[in-house]
This record gives sequence, structure tokens and C-alpha cells, in this order.
Amino acid sequence: MELVISNASVQPIYEQIVTQVRQQVMSGQLIEGDRLPSIRALATQLRISAITTKRAYQELENQGLIHTVPGKGCFVAGENLELLREDRLRMVEESLAKAVADARLAGITADELREMLDLQLEDEGL
Repeated sequence: MELVISNASVQPIYEQIVTQVRQQVMSGQLIEGDRLPSIRALATQLRISAITTKRAYQELENQGLIHTVPGKGCFVAGENLELLREDRLRMVEESLAKAVADARLAGITADELREMLDLQLEDEGL
């Protein structure tokens, strides 16, 4: 698990950790059962407080993304992956709605917009 923390970000450090772990779970970089670094190990790696790391892990556990096994560590949970997928679908739908609104303002036709989407999909290999 690789995380990059920015002290210049307006987002609190614990939220940066939560966001990046969520993204790694969604992308398949982290899969169900993967063990996360210990709180102290991650704090040392990121050069942050163990309290901040603990808060991030607690938030991830509250969201159902990880679970803690006493004496063994924290692991990626699998139960809420469908909820994460639904969240991601909602975000994509919002982005598409904005793209349609922007296209309308720019005078782009539906066919032109479909062509633009098809090109993007080709570029991404989808």
C-alpha cells in the first residue's frame, strides 16, 4: 500500500489516508483480506502521528472498508465493495450529467458528444 500525504492540501491528513485507501480498494490494488500496515508502521512511514493514523483506520473501519483482528492487524474487508461500487457509479453519473450540461452550453450535439465519449473509451481501452 502506497500513500502520498500532502501538507499543502486543505484536506486533513487522516482524510487523505482514507481517500487513498478507498481508491486503492476500488481500483483493485487492495483486495479483500490484504493486510494493512500497523498503525505505528504507517505513522512512521508517512512521518505523521500514530493518533492521525489511528483516526484514519477508525474511519475506514466505520465505513466498512477494513476490519481489525485483535493481535493480528487490520485487513481489507469485502462486505461493502458493492456499496463502494454504487458510490462510484453515482459519481460517474454526476460527471456525465455535468458533461451533458457543458455540451449543451457549448452547442455540442448528442452525436458529437457520443463520439467524444467513444474516443475517450478507446483511449482508456474500454
